[in-house]
Amino acid sequence: MCLRKRSGYRPPDLINAKIYTGPIPAERGGELAMGGGRSETSALSGTGGGRGTTTTQNSQRPNACCFCWCCCCSCSWNEEERRRRSRRKRISQDTKMETIPNCEACTKPSMEEIRLWSQSFDKLMKNPAGRNVFREFLRTEYSEENMLFWLACEDLKKEINKNAIEEKARSIYEDYISILSPKEVSLDARVREVINRKMQDPTPHSFEDAQLQIYTLMHRDSYPRFLSSNIYKSLVHGGSRTSSES
Repeated sequence: MCLRKRSGYRPPDLINAKIYTGPIPAERGGELAMGGGRSETSALSGTGGGRGTTTTQNSQRPNACCFCWCCCCSCSWNEEERRRRSRRKRISQDTKMETIPNCEACTKPSMEEIRLWSQSFDKLMKNPAGRNVFREFLRTEYSEENMLFWLACEDLKKEINKNAIEEKARSIYEDYISILSPKEVSLDARVREVINRKMQDPTPHSFEDAQLQIYTLMHRDSYPRFLSSNIYKSLVHGGSRTSSES
C-alpha cells in the first residue's frame, strides 16, 4: 500500500517547505490539463499508465527565476551586471585594436602642475597633460569612453559650420549614446530624452546635459581612485626624484 495515499500524509521534506502560490507555468498547466486532473501520486507510482512519467520527462523544467529571487545565477539583475562587465572588457579590447584619437598635444607637466591635479578635479581636467594621464588611468578601468565622450563634446562646442555640427552630433550619438554602441556611456533616462529631442535639430550644445553628467561621474567615481593609483603616484615620485637630483 502506497503511504502517500493516506489522508493527511506529507513527506518529511515537504513538512517545512514553503508552498508556491503564484501562477502555474504554461508547460505545467498543459501537463495538468492533459492528465485529466490526475494526482501527482498516480504519476509517481506508475498507476497513470506511464503517461505521467513520460510527460514529466519530456516537459521542460520551468525557469527557477519564476519562483525565487535569491538562488538563481541567471536572474535579470545578475545578467545585466555580467553584460555591463563584458561590455567594458570588450571596450578595452576594441580600444587596443581600433584607431583611437591621438592623445592631446601637450608639454611635459611640471612637478607643480602634477601636484595641482590632486587639489581639484577641475584643475586636472583643464590641463591637457592631466587629461592624458587621467585618460590612461580610465583605460585601466575600462571606462575610457567617458573621457572620449567629454572630449568629443568639447570639440563639438567649437564648431560653427552647420553641416559639420550635424555630422559630429550624429557621430557622438552613434558612438556614445546609442544602446547598440560598445562605448555607450552611462546616462539616466531624463538626459537621454533631452538628447533625443535635441537631435532633431543639433546644435553645438546638444549634449551639454550629458557632458555634465559624465563629468560629475568621473569626478565622484574615478577621480578619487586616480589619486591613489600607481599611475599618478609614479608621476609624483618621479617628479620628486628629478627635483632632488637637480
